Amino acid sequence: MRTPITRRTLLVSGATAGASALLGAPAASVAAGREPHDALVKPIAEVLDGGEQVTSLAISSPTLNHAVRSSLTPSTFAVHVTATNPLTGEVAYDQGRVVTAAEWTRRSEITLELEHGWGVNGGGTLQYMGGYGRNVLLDLDYTITQVEPLRSAREGGPIVLDSFRQGRLSDPEVDAFEYHATASGLNYRLYSPARRTGRRGAALVVWLHGGGEGGLLTDGYDYYDNEAPLRANRGALGFATPEAQDIFGGAYVLAPQATSAWMQDGDGFAPLILEAIEEVARAHRIDASRVHVVGCSNGGYMSLKMVAEHPETFASSVPICCGIGPRDGSGTYFISDDELAAMTTPTWLVASADDNTLDPEDNTVYAHERIDGSIMSLYDNVTWDGNVFPGHWSWIYVARNDPHHDGASIWEWMAVTKR
Repeated sequence: MRTPITRRTLLVSGATAGASALLGAPAASVAAGREPHDALVKPIAEVLDGGEQVTSLAISSPTLNHAVRSSLTPSTFAVHVTATNPLTGEVAYDQGRVVTAAEWTRRSEITLELEHGWGVNGGGTLQYMGGYGRNVLLDLDYTITQVEPLRSAREGGPIVLDSFRQGRLSDPEVDAFEYHATASGLNYRLYSPARRTGRRGAALVVWLHGGGEGGLLTDGYDYYDNEAPLRANRGALGFATPEAQDIFGGAYVLAPQATSAWMQDGDGFAPLILEAIEEVARAHRIDASRVHVVGCSNGGYMSLKMVAEHPETFASSVPICCGIGPRDGSGTYFISDDELAAMTTPTWLVASADDNTLDPEDNTVYAHERIDGSIMSLYDNVTWDGNVFPGHWSWIYVARNDPHHDGASIWEWMAVTKR
């Protein structure tokens, strides 16, 4: 991302003014006494159920050491953001952000909480390029304006931060996944557990992303960033949460990224995914009997494809809102009736009845009826935490460990299922 430097003095009634305009003091005397300083602004993001958003800004400066804590309010700073698509140069959005709270997080650092959530504009870190079906990580330029001064605990006037330098985007959950690429060049991110139980090693959960999270290598675009599979939804992140890690007794989470979309070349991608699994298994202490494959949409298809191609590898398969291809075998993706009937890997399918992207009757229900012993969770719609999401987004339920069967949650079922 770009690192912009934004310089601002205090704003009064929409006009640029010095601190003296706020304090009613002569300009010369206040200018001589006030304390200007450069400040680092770090955007902090969180992957919500609807995708990643910048939820707060951390502002740090040594000058803040001298500020009176009670002089900080949500109206002290104004925030504006410009988001640009790095491939097209298109401005995705250009607007102010609402500051909902301001607090001291360290002696020299304050945090501005920003309005965020489902339906809130201006917070997203990704733009979906509809013509290509891909999510692109945006360049975010934040402009910070100090609207009101902070009082100084020392003599010499107010504290005014005149210059703001933007740091890198931080998302603690996403940043916990390390960047890697296989010998063949397939990008992947890997979460390593803080602790492991079991003498045979840790479980491995393989998350296969949806179509929007692949690379874009066409029409002159060279975009393969190893970012979107973690930022677009909580699919992989759910398995790295403390709750999931406790259930699995420590698990590695592997999130490969297709160069395009899994459905475009399932036969070609299957060995590349297997290569990533084998590389991780060689580098880490993995229990070979506890390798699980989970995928949504495009990745739901690919999870079934992996089980069909490599049934000896996986302890369980969780296809979410999957596609299995037209029954006549046409198209670039297809799981045949014979392949479905031959599957012996424990399978738990998840979908929503109002999915209008991949019809659940033609895909999820069809597969469930042909995979012997499979479990299916078919929801009426996708509703979580009071928000109603598109019907295709049933991955939200798996990321929140919501599906249950015979008294066990889907994570608990996976954790005890072995090959």
